[in-house]
Amino acid sequence: MKPTTTADAQGVMSRRRSMRRLGIDYAGYAMIAPGYLIYFAFIFIPLVVSLYYSFTNYNFYSSPSFIGLQNYTRLLHDAQFAKALTNTCIYALWTIIPQISLGLVLAVLLNGGIFGKVFARASIYVPNVTSMVAVSMIWLWIYDPSLGIANRLFKSIGLDPVQWLYEPKTAMLSIVIMSIWKSIGYSMIIYLAGLQSIPSSLYEAAHMDGASKFKQFWMVTVPMLKPTTFFILIMTCINSFMVFEQVNILTNGGPMGSTTTVVHQIYLRGFQDFQMGYASAMAMVLFVITLVITLANFKYGNQGNDLDVD
Repeated sequence: MKPTTTADAQGVMSRRRSMRRLGIDYAGYAMIAPGYLIYFAFIFIPLVVSLYYSFTNYNFYSSPSFIGLQNYTRLLHDAQFAKALTNTCIYALWTIIPQISLGLVLAVLLNGGIFGKVFARASIYVPNVTSMVAVSMIWLWIYDPSLGIANRLFKSIGLDPVQWLYEPKTAMLSIVIMSIWKSIGYSMIIYLAGLQSIPSSLYEAAHMDGASKFKQFWMVTVPMLKPTTFFILIMTCINSFMVFEQVNILTNGGPMGSTTTVVHQIYLRGFQDFQMGYASAMAMVLFVITLVITLANFKYGNQGNDLDVD
């Protein structure tokens, strides 16, 4: 084996410096490679395959045949899909704003020196990390017309019992209440991190100027939390349009289709009717809608969020 000389070592160092000048860092690429492999294997490739299937009549049992835009044309005349899309938008509107606003309020309350704030934070956040299936089963019992806690509480204050999951007027509201309860801890934790990054000198200056607690919140806290609010807005929008488990368990899309959502329709068409090509077309439409909303949030919702405080 040829011994390494000083000239060889200098040559290696020279090549490394050249790679650094060219921006090549093989160690860095090696570290991020697993993340990219997972992304390509479980997100990008399935997305491309789904896009291909959306132009076919694939049904699990036979080879897919190209049918052009027939699946998308069928969507334009599908009343169930239109209902599901409307329900999904209603669900998103009813969950996004309360989740953000209540998460902010809870974060502000639990950011101070109140007694038991650690326990309160944990109690509010635990539902977020609990399985949606488990949470849905618990709320299925809560909403039970005869044995559920909700109706027992109503009876105790003299109100008539409600058919929570069996009436079109209350079924979606019931799912929304459960979803907010489960997800509000996520917004609270993110807001807590944002609150703790705000310099205390800003509040001291506002206090010296005679600002009340409410004015400090409105003029200091809210503007400084704009980047945090933007991040939570993006995540809640995406999650709201992906709603499925609670719908499938609590109502299975009923009653009379009042709670069916786009993802629920994708599941029914793909894994019950075995119309995978048609389900893929639904998935592509949902992907485009979610992408447009996300890009709109980045364009209009992120304005003025680049705050720099010395």
